[in-house]
Amino acid sequence: MSGADDWLSGEATRIAFCWRAERRDGVAVALTGHDRDLVVDGVTYRAAPGMVPSAIRREGGLDADTGDVGGALSADAIRADDLADGRWDGGRVVLFATDWGDTGRRVALSEGRLGAVELTERGFTAELRGPAAALDAPVAEETSPECRAELSDRRCRVAMATRRQLARAVSGDGDALVLDVAEPVADGWGGGRLRWLEGANAGLEAVVVRSEGTTVRLRAPPAHPVTGGELVEVSEGCDRSLETCAARFNNAANFRGEPFLPGIDLITRYPGG
Repeated sequence: MSGADDWLSGEATRIAFCWRAERRDGVAVALTGHDRDLVVDGVTYRAAPGMVPSAIRREGGLDADTGDVGGALSADAIRADDLADGRWDGGRVVLFATDWGDTGRRVALSEGRLGAVELTERGFTAELRGPAAALDAPVAEETSPECRAELSDRRCRVAMATRRQLARAVSGDGDALVLDVAEPVADGWGGGRLRWLEGANAGLEAVVVRSEGTTVRLRAPPAHPVTGGELVEVSEGCDRSLETCAARFNNAANFRGEPFLPGIDLITRYPGG
């Protein structure tokens, strides 16, 4: 061991684990397993002695870097209801070890996204998936008649600035939500997303399965009851067909599908069939 990691090879070490987690909505927490707060690069890492990383593996090859972190729930940092609502799903995490007597000494352990989060009687455990985990994904896409791009991503390129709208939730019943504005076209919000800006669901997103007038059907009921009057942002969706891509979005040049590619039923066809 050499260089920046020399302090780990001494006769006595003062190791403290620190981690910073940032949710997709921008909320971030910085915690340390030490029994006192630590300041690292101007950021205060709050003491959370029950926060312990385990099974951290650092690889020099191309294997996916994985690890786990577990700890007691803190009302000021990570709450059980936030975990249950999925607010931390996909959050970015940076984990490192430092010398609690000299925080200028530190070594990176893991960086990536939060994977599976499980609640237990003693707190929670969360899987950390490093950047190399992306190598587990298929190298080539399978063909499909529908578009494989996501509306407005770098492959689709449809501008969404004028296709998002603020609305108020009038009422909610299960996965059905009534808004105070109507869809721009028939099923215009179907396949889109609804983001809660106010109320108990603030910060959460939901997928819109279909829409009809002022009513939208969500993939799953909201995590918390709808009281009425909450501000939401609803975005247009796409059914991924070539017809919609060309007629509604004028974007056929960026269509990422093969609608005219013969399927496996071609071998069952015969003249006059």
